[in-house]
Amino acid sequence: MGVRRKALFLEEKYSTAPNQKNLEARSNLQIIFNFAGLNFKTFVNSKGLRQFRLRLNNQKMKKNLLFFTILFMTFGFVRAQENPEQLEEVTLTAGRIDLPFSKNSRTIKIISSEEIKNSGANNLADLLQQVTGVDIRRRGTGGAQADLYIRGGSFDQTLLLIDGIKVEDAQTGHHTLNLALPMEVIERIEIIKGPAARVYGQNAFTGAVNIITKDAVQNEVSIELEGGSYSQKNASVTVSSNLEKSSHIVNYTRQLSDGYRYNTDYDNQQYFIKSKFDTRSLPIEMIAAFADRKFGANGFYASPEAVDQYEETQASLLGFSSEFKKGNLSLKPRVYWRRNEDEYIYLRQDPSVYRNLHISNKVGAEINASYVSRLGVTGFGVDMAKVFLSSNNLGDRERFMTTVFLEHQFNLLNDRLDITPGVAVNYFSDFKFHAFPGVDIGYQLADRWRAYGNMGYTYRIPTYTDLYYASPNTIGNVDLEPEEAISEEIGLKYIASQLQFSVALFNRDAQNLIDYVKENEDDLWQAKNVRDVNSKGVEANFSYGYTIKNHRQNLELGYTYLKDDVKDLNLDFSQYSINSLRHHFTAAYTSQFIKNLSHTVIYKYAERTLGESYSVVDFNISLGLDEFEIYATANNIFNTEYTETNLVPMPKGNVLFGLRFTFR
Repeated sequence: MGVRRKALFLEEKYSTAPNQKNLEARSNLQIIFNFAGLNFKTFVNSKGLRQFRLRLNNQKMKKNLLFFTILFMTFGFVRAQENPEQLEEVTLTAGRIDLPFSKNSRTIKIISSEEIKNSGANNLADLLQQVTGVDIRRRGTGGAQADLYIRGGSFDQTLLLIDGIKVEDAQTGHHTLNLALPMEVIERIEIIKGPAARVYGQNAFTGAVNIITKDAVQNEVSIELEGGSYSQKNASVTVSSNLEKSSHIVNYTRQLSDGYRYNTDYDNQQYFIKSKFDTRSLPIEMIAAFADRKFGANGFYASPEAVDQYEETQASLLGFSSEFKKGNLSLKPRVYWRRNEDEYIYLRQDPSVYRNLHISNKVGAEINASYVSRLGVTGFGVDMAKVFLSSNNLGDRERFMTTVFLEHQFNLLNDRLDITPGVAVNYFSDFKFHAFPGVDIGYQLADRWRAYGNMGYTYRIPTYTDLYYASPNTIGNVDLEPEEAISEEIGLKYIASQLQFSVALFNRDAQNLIDYVKENEDDLWQAKNVRDVNSKGVEANFSYGYTIKNHRQNLELGYTYLKDDVKDLNLDFSQYSINSLRHHFTAAYTSQFIKNLSHTVIYKYAERTLGESYSVVDFNISLGLDEFEIYATANNIFNTEYTETNLVPMPKGNVLFGLRFTFR
């Protein structure tokens, strides 16, 4: 990695039996969403027909959303299916207290395996771009390099987990997505928005993303072959084996491209294995992953004029976990190892001009526990880890970390009210002790309506890049203090088999945020704690599944508004500016009108704090015939010109065709 540092830009089941009582009840059910020029309303009229109404009051949004409006006007009146499929309850598993999705008091987005398949995304970065409130800033294509932001935070303030294993990198948050898993092995993704340090630790400053991998449920072999624009050539093989006392899933994926412009070629390889063993004493689960990426980095880092940059990254993960239950006590021990290697070359043709090599290792052990009593559910745990860094720029560094977690859920008023206070206490060998108190509160207004709120303190210690980086024009700062924030959120959820809706208001007061500043034009840029930022906003999500002549349809809408207020620092020279997604609207419509043939239209609108706005439309279609499936994805079909970070232009319209063979 070269000049890459912290950049602060900062969801009613109801009977549809045709009797008058049900029709009257359904005709009164309305969901209305009206914010920032977008008015969406859905209701069932007295004839039992589902009606949608979408109005755009703002002229700019009318223009940008014209395609989306025309698409859904054709579905003005639709009859809901008479025997709707039951909503499968998802249990969130990364914390110390396992909670059903419907009973959680946070804003959480679940991306199911079916949604992953319909998305058309062939890498994690492209998939997460379809979620409102999640800001993925890609440099190039193929998932070669991208940064993960949630609700206006930075890439250093967002945590990634794989089956509950924290895979953050002490060198820099730029490496968060280096270990993004192949789509073929992901069962679902849990996206927790808002402060999560009390549950996960210090890196979950503004949110966390937990990837849940698949289990082998039957014996099968799946082969995928893809080809498309920019000489894309992708291949993937997945083998699943379910034996009497063990199960295994193995995947190998390779993706290559010549690039969509000069020096944006890539060669990505991924290896994955997950095994479960049923032993007489304890079940054992093993997960191992390795990702190797080589890519041209035209303008990715230093400046847009640095067109010959090149980078190679390797990321590894090995983890062993188990679960023990006795009576009301549940114990989940885990040990893991994560490694990351990053080689950055400023001039691809001549590595000797400037080269950085960083190798980081993290070895950790943790145990999470929960105990059910008459007083409620108590969750507690201990997480210990040691980090090692070897770098020709940052030096050789070590850090020991310990986190102790404790929380308890009180269930009151016949279980309609739940209050979960908790605290996490961190010790860092170079930053001493810090505590993260917080509380979640939820109230069940009715069977499907839930009001919730949460508040928490969180912070982030500086990365090794913040502390020790050195280049001809930039230096780190060993005297940096941790960033801090207090966050609050209140929200409302409606969860049923066909319809899910949520809306939340959030606020974050952050202090000591790190920026690179200087007093005089000729000085070096230096990392300092100089920014105080208040971030507030609103988020709304809507999901509705129904059928047309026994063919399944699904509509997903999401909108986030974010406002950042930066304290006047009177700085003449500041390297980073706030450039969050002020308006972020996402929509996905998946439809099926012919058996085995389905298509998905995905719309994304983004308007940043500094004024840039753009709309992108993607399209995916697939035809499944038993063991054989053919599909195609078209990205940016209207050739929108836009950038996501560092003035790197994103590609215009491009296509990808694929075949999938499954042998059972």
